[in-house]
Amino acid sequence: MKKYLITGLLIWIPLAITLWVLQLIVNTMDQTLMVLPPDLQPKYHIPGMGVLLTIVVVFGTGVLASNLLGQKLLRFWEGILRRIPVVNSIYGGVKQVSDTLFSPGGQAFRKALLVQYPRQGSWTIAFMTGQPGGDVANHLQGDYVSVYVPTTPNPTSGFFLMMPKSDVIDLDMSVDEALKYVISMGVVAPAAKRRNTETRAN
Repeated sequence: MKKYLITGLLIWIPLAITLWVLQLIVNTMDQTLMVLPPDLQPKYHIPGMGVLLTIVVVFGTGVLASNLLGQKLLRFWEGILRRIPVVNSIYGGVKQVSDTLFSPGGQAFRKALLVQYPRQGSWTIAFMTGQPGGDVANHLQGDYVSVYVPTTPNPTSGFFLMMPKSDVIDLDMSVDEALKYVISMGVVAPAAKRRNTETRAN
């Protein structure tokens, strides 16, 4: 019963958060219509106007940011935000994380790994994020990889480690399957895959 309860929560919680964020955006767009000049305000309340306005604004922002002029305006706007002391730390951090995690290339997490953490004999799932760079690479002897060890059940917080490549094990599962495994605290395990082995007769 406990397993089914946790599995049900894992399905409904992300959906509830998604709906809450969408409702917040739609309500904001509905209120935006009320601050327009009286001549521009609709005479009658049109259901779904906030939803339509949300789609138009998000789509228009994407189209604008995809061309040269929009990119210049975006850089100008970000430059203004980065000059504000408190906003600079918040916006800069959130922007960097979102650009990494939601990049179109999807290379934030390259593969799922099995590593020993926080001590020898304790195993957990980690994600390969790349290889050490900069001056850090000059101080590491051998072949190292950069890994991210997420916390459970919130994978957005975790630990960044640089480990010898020989100490990590590549897992035969997708990044999505590994994330579900972490978020569910091991309850929702991915299906086992048979490894193809060939035996040759001597």
